[in-house]
Amino acid sequence: MAGVDHLIAQGYVDPERLGVGGWSYGGMLTDHVITKTNRFKAAASGASELNYLMDYGTDHYQYEWEMEVGLPWEKPEAYIKISPFFQIKNVTAATLIMCGETDWNVPLINSEQMYQALRRLGVDTMLIVYPGQYHGFDVPSYEIDRFERYLAWFGHYLQGLPGKVPEKKQQQSD
Repeated sequence: MAGVDHLIAQGYVDPERLGVGGWSYGGMLTDHVITKTNRFKAAASGASELNYLMDYGTDHYQYEWEMEVGLPWEKPEAYIKISPFFQIKNVTAATLIMCGETDWNVPLINSEQMYQALRRLGVDTMLIVYPGQYHGFDVPSYEIDRFERYLAWFGHYLQGLPGKVPEKKQQQSD
């Protein structure tokens, strides 16, 4: 937040039109940021983890969880304390959530829980699940779609553009 404050103070950033987003660890950081401050109007959380208590044994970070936090059945309060999921009620940013359907790195259930919680809280949100995709995509059109969604989402919430989803492209005829 100090970096954001510096950019605002320098006049590079409009504090009324802030967005935040990231993929993988960047998505995890996005989840933390939007549960701790309401200064961001829009967010894009991609391939992220949200509920660390649930993640134990479902992602591939079991060793890291044990070394850094401990065993979840011995220290559930530690997992709850650091999980953005248990602070989700603080989110006000319109949040685009994206993930691969078969991501073993950060399982889809994280994105589904985030989406359901934000919907329940009345926060504008959208969940996009890319079929057959893992943590990184191997279908070029999905990569293009992901970036077009970023542009549309942030354009809508930060610039007032009309659509928060990409416009459909017309099919070219031969």
